[in-house]
Amino acid sequence: MASTLSIHDWFKRKQQQKSAYSRERLDIPGNVWVKCFKCGQAIYAKDLEANSKVCPKCQYHFKLTSAERIRQLTDKETFEEINPNLTSKNFLNFTDAKSYTARIEDSILKSGLKDAIRTGLAKINGYDVALGIMDFSFMGGSMGSVVGEKIARLVEAAIENKFPVIIFSTSGGARMQESIMSLMQMAKTSAVLGRLRETGLPYVSVLTDPTTGGVSASFAMLGDVNIAEPNALICFAGPRVIEQTIRQKLPPGFQRSEYLLEHGMLDIVIDRNLMKETLTKLLKFFKN
Repeated sequence: MASTLSIHDWFKRKQQQKSAYSRERLDIPGNVWVKCFKCGQAIYAKDLEANSKVCPKCQYHFKLTSAERIRQLTDKETFEEINPNLTSKNFLNFTDAKSYTARIEDSILKSGLKDAIRTGLAKINGYDVALGIMDFSFMGGSMGSVVGEKIARLVEAAIENKFPVIIFSTSGGARMQESIMSLMQMAKTSAVLGRLRETGLPYVSVLTDPTTGGVSASFAMLGDVNIAEPNALICFAGPRVIEQTIRQKLPPGFQRSEYLLEHGMLDIVIDRNLMKETLTKLLKFFKN
């Protein structure tokens, strides 16, 4: 007769297998390999960093923090941040699952940022620029009153110093916790960019994945030159919302960078590794 395994013995064997597996895993240093979200390729973390966080197999562009973007783009130690301590307030006493105040505090703690954009004056291959870089790690890069104010002050600094403006966008849109105040930032940022245009100073907008909602409907699409990274989602309402509303299937690649380029909404779609070179050419052209 075949012997039967008791429940106690079965659990004991499973625990031994689990312990052996855990010991094997502990011998492997953490954060050495990264799995590509698109193709599933395992990438050596240092190789990914060296390639500007672009998958060498499928060219998927991983999200960058504002600090990483600054390191990649600007000349060493030339970025001088302006208005770094502006923080959002819960002036509407908004609360959902928890208060907006608590959400702000959590985001500051997790991201190390005061809000969803960093702004400053810098040099890119020797050319002076007023630079704004949004960071998706702070509440999904959402635009509240602080984001609008920092962009307005950045543009004012550019006008004062006669610098071109470059803004990198990545955002889920206007911040719902600030209601109409966040929507007003669409008009505010558009108006200050109108002032910049009157001076003849250029504005280059770079859209990264994702750039949606009130950001895409305002300053992100108002550049003298609009650039995007490959396959970035750029839209006001997302594809699922549109499909559910019109009850039709959207065409392949709809609302992605390449689709927008084909339909005249963008000027350039450029690989991240060529971004600094491309911006340098534009800055040289505008200066001349």
